[in-house]
Amino acid sequence: MAETELEKAEKRYAQAKARLQSIRNREATKQRKLDTRRKVILGGALLDLAERDSGAAAMLDRLVRNLPREQDRKAFADWSAPSGSLSPAPDADGSS
Repeated sequence: MAETELEKAEKRYAQAKARLQSIRNREATKQRKLDTRRKVILGGALLDLAERDSGAAAMLDRLVRNLPREQDRKAFADWSAPSGSLSPAPDADGSS
C-alpha cells in the first residue's frame, strides 16, 4: 500500500520536529558547558585572590559556611579556605 500525501507530510513533519529537538538539546548542552566553565574559572580566580587578600578569604569562608544544601557543605568538610596573607587588595586606581 502506497503512502498517501498526508502520511508523507506527517512523516516529514515528525522528522523535522525530531531534528529541531536535537538542535535544541545540543544548544542547551553547549550553554550548560559554558556556564560550568565560567563557574570553574571564577572559582579558581576567587581562590587565587583569597590567597592574597584577607577580605576575599573572609568572603570565601562565609560563602562556604552559608551553603544552603547539605550535600554541598559535605564537599567542603575537610577543606580549609586560604588565609589571605596580605591586606585587602588595592582598588582599581591603585589606592587601598
